[in-house]
Amino acid sequence: MAATATGIRQRHGRACRRARGCACPWEASVYSKRDRKKIRKTFTTKAAAVVWRDDSRSAVRRKALRAPTVTTVQRAADELLEGMRDGSIPTRTGTRYKPATIRSYDEALTLRILPAIGPRRLTDVEREDVQDLADRMTAEGLSASTVQNQLDPLRVIYRRAIRRDLVSVDPTKGLELRRPDGGRDRIATPDEARTLLGALQAEDRAIWATALYAGLRHGELRALRWSDIDVEGRVIRVRRGWDAKEGEQDVKTDAGRRTVPILARLTPHKLATGTRRERARVRRDR
Repeated sequence: MAATATGIRQRHGRACRRARGCACPWEASVYSKRDRKKIRKTFTTKAAAVVWRDDSRSAVRRKALRAPTVTTVQRAADELLEGMRDGSIPTRTGTRYKPATIRSYDEALTLRILPAIGPRRLTDVEREDVQDLADRMTAEGLSASTVQNQLDPLRVIYRRAIRRDLVSVDPTKGLELRRPDGGRDRIATPDEARTLLGALQAEDRAIWATALYAGLRHGELRALRWSDIDVEGRVIRVRRGWDAKEGEQDVKTDAGRRTVPILARLTPHKLATGTRRERARVRRDR
């Protein structure tokens, strides 16, 4: 091996014929006091090795470059899912992850992220790798919002890795992604809503009227109790949601815990009148 400037050397193989000149690779290295080890990289030319070393020395001083971690994306994903399930890894707001969110993260990791980059170390994944993954999902016909959602668990993995000083660069930032159009399905007009409700069986109208006129989601409707309905105050208090597998759950966010007025259009459907026994239970719950 031929040594030149400190931290730059050419790596000669056994079959190398130095006398005739060679194309053996050049290795550049910088020492990281924080990691107590050298950071090395190989280049085809000496000039490229010198440039990288100069840039890397500055990056190490700014704590923007670290020695490679042994933690792989697969291992980080396993730790994330385990922590989400047992509550040791909370959301950004400090609350537990909802079962539906855990299932969606598990699915995205299993089907999309881990097959592509699972065996690689966290420090070896670059923005280009994540961009390629996003581009492939887009080419498959996934919507912009779905691509964003599929990348969410990887964002959480790197956010945690940054906080723990496992990596210095987050490859999920600065991606070129299509923005969701934010459009919603067309909202039924009052006349259309009245027609739709009129086509239902009488016993089904109250729940669908609540969805149309109060804006409650499917899970909120399933978790709704008579004690949540204030007939005299003409409001519905939304306090819970419903998960298809886990059953009744707290609302997902603080914004989800809200009080919804009972509109005049909803009153004729007798949402909270019910039977005499049900009205008595409402009064007891208060």
